[in-house]
Amino acid sequence: MSKSQLPLHHHQIPASPLVLGCMRFGGDWDGLPITEDLVLEGHKAVEAALEIGVNHYDLADIYTRGKAEHVMGRVLTERKGLREQIILQSKCGIRLVGDDEGPQRYDTSGTHIQASVDGILARLGVEYLDILLLHRPDPLAHPQEIGEALAKLHQAGKVRHFGVSNMGSEQIRLLQLHSSVPLIVNQLEMSLDKIGFVEAGVTVNRPQAKDNVFPYGTMEYCQAEHIQLQAWGALAQGRFTGRVVEGQRPEIEHTAQLVDRMAKERGVTPEVIVLAWLMKHPAGIQPVIGSIRPERILACRDAVNTELTRYEWYELYSASCGRRM
Repeated sequence: MSKSQLPLHHHQIPASPLVLGCMRFGGDWDGLPITEDLVLEGHKAVEAALEIGVNHYDLADIYTRGKAEHVMGRVLTERKGLREQIILQSKCGIRLVGDDEGPQRYDTSGTHIQASVDGILARLGVEYLDILLLHRPDPLAHPQEIGEALAKLHQAGKVRHFGVSNMGSEQIRLLQLHSSVPLIVNQLEMSLDKIGFVEAGVTVNRPQAKDNVFPYGTMEYCQAEHIQLQAWGALAQGRFTGRVVEGQRPEIEHTAQLVDRMAKERGVTPEVIVLAWLMKHPAGIQPVIGSIRPERILACRDAVNTELTRYEWYELYSASCGRRM
């Protein structure tokens, strides 16, 4: 089974099993112009990603208030031919405080979606996006209006494929009922630290289920409908690979020790074990690497070719959740 199952019918290249998350491109969320140092930082991150075979790049219109897309646009301009070699994915649907006079909010109105895409394409300096994701569930979403907006973007050649982020199965099902274009991606927070995606299934008919916020049935629905699951926060902000975070769960240290032991046994980095744990799941999860540090990206090199045993997978899962099955 392929570790990446994106049905990119109009693209000549298959999506890589790993995605580079570009949220940190562009530096601070301060609205200041991008500098040459920030552009160089973007180049180095992309170079490291390409070196380990990553051709899929994830952005959003709000990342560093648009600067992330500006930096990626500069990288594409300065690396001739790169656009045709990669899959560009961005998101829309969040309005930040300061963008206008209103409160920070979600906006999946048809006019906002279409205007957002025009802005994304302009900042990236490209004619089309490979994938557009709706960033968050909008309580005021009108499925039919969304479906019409997506269809217009597809017909205009501005977006080739569509998906969602942070949505449960019923939210996706409702949108798909009103959309003539298929939703092929769902990006959710999943990692060895954020194990709700496993717990949702394991704790069915058990008391622990009441404490889990991950939407039950979402993993199964996405598998059944051939929707590619992507994991943001896949490296768990370094909690298992050397970073100490104040106030973290006591189970983290024990799990990190297991990760380190398994990495040393295989001669790979701890990052590889953390990602291999996610990729062992039969849903074919596509981890998003959220760092732009070249050494951290390169540390993920062997994740695709590293297979944990069933025993090891359960050993890590049990350590992270802090209880026996």
